[in-house]
Amino acid sequence: MQVGELPTPALLVDAALLEHNLTTMARALGGRLRPHVKAHKCTALARRQAEAGATTFTCATIREVEGMAARGLGEDLLLANEVLDATRLGRLKARVTVAVDSEATVLAAARAGVREVLIDVDVGLPRCGCPPEEASRLARLARTRGLTVRGVMGYEGHAVGIPDRNLRAELTEQAMSILVAAHAEVGGEVISAGGTGTYDLNPWASEIQAGSYALMDTAYARLDLPFRQALSILATVISVSPRGHAVLDCGLKALGMDHGKPELAGDHEVLLVSDEHLTFLPRGRVQVGDRLRVLPAHVDPTVAYHERMHLVDGERVIETWEVDLRGW
Repeated sequence: MQVGELPTPALLVDAALLEHNLTTMARALGGRLRPHVKAHKCTALARRQAEAGATTFTCATIREVEGMAARGLGEDLLLANEVLDATRLGRLKARVTVAVDSEATVLAAARAGVREVLIDVDVGLPRCGCPPEEASRLARLARTRGLTVRGVMGYEGHAVGIPDRNLRAELTEQAMSILVAAHAEVGGEVISAGGTGTYDLNPWASEIQAGSYALMDTAYARLDLPFRQALSILATVISVSPRGHAVLDCGLKALGMDHGKPELAGDHEVLLVSDEHLTFLPRGRVQVGDRLRVLPAHVDPTVAYHERMHLVDGERVIETWEVDLRGW
């Protein structure tokens, strides 16, 4: 199939750029990489990451853990998220570690038969994570409930997207000083942290949970990173106005917008995005039926809107991969 034959909007992945990204990260981190599958929600892509050397993976949902295990990718899966019903995890024939940050989540893991946990520590991002001074107490509770505490995790998400590299590095060091101190109290062999924006600025973590590097987006493309934007959405011009604007069939239901507007290949100016439409100001002549590439600002939610992604080489579709880890 040719790219031009695909119904739009269609999620495209440039095969050469994907390979560049996977190889670049594997060379940089080697065995420290624990790729986060929430960024692509696709076991076929996860297998490519495994072929590039990844033997452990990070997940955000129980559904992701189940899907990875079902595809034979369950050698060492981390659910880097708190859950209060871990029953489905306890049934899996895979190595599953769960993040915990409270008595309730510790007890939920123990009840479900989960065997291993990481103590999730608040290192500055206002999301999950226990206060650092609570980490050792939770570790003791977990051990009394028969759980193995593998170590700690913490996400410096407030730092990963900062354009100023020096400030990004400074905030990462501050966050990791908190996590390292907590680890000294908790014990275990694992300090799990990091993301695409700080993958090379975090020598303190024993493993890096980077995910967006594989496909990339325009938000991360603004940073000084060696990864390329492999992901785009093929869209069709469905209307051209005499007032000067044109419209694509790619709107909010196909794009993650929390990191800002998408960009268009060809330097067209995006004006607004609504439910099913992207209105833009053309830089040159366009006509109804033309096809353009839309570059999303945030890869994770963008992929989750789509049922499949198409691996392409120029105008040729090489493979079609199901986005099979969607949902909960």
